[in-house]
Amino acid sequence: MGGCLPMVMQMPIYIALYKVLYNAIELYHAPFFGFYKDLSAPDPYFIFPVLLGIAMLLQQRFTPNPSADPTQKQMMMIMPIMFTGFMLFLPVGLVLYIFINTGMSVLQQWMYQRDIRWRDILEKKNRNLLFDERS
Repeated sequence: MGGCLPMVMQMPIYIALYKVLYNAIELYHAPFFGFYKDLSAPDPYFIFPVLLGIAMLLQQRFTPNPSADPTQKQMMMIMPIMFTGFMLFLPVGLVLYIFINTGMSVLQQWMYQRDIRWRDILEKKNRNLLFDERS
């Protein structure tokens, strides 16, 4: 339950975002950036779905798996591929949201494993600024 619960809790948000992007007339052909002219349409070049699959694979690499069951490990490796296939024809706005969410989860897990905190990063940046000003 611990592995599925976070995804189950996010599903209502994903469904609501899908409905909003699919039904909102205001978002139809609303410019975003580059060649993405419509967040309610599928990704025409499949860039974000593929990036999402890669990010999900990275997320699985960083997430500890206590199970030694080979069938479960194989299923967990197939899930990003299946999820990428599902995302190919969904609105790019939804895929972008899930991609950003997954990317932030990967960053959070990476920082947790290396015992890095945001305040440490900010302090180091501020220290570097102080040293640059004194030079």
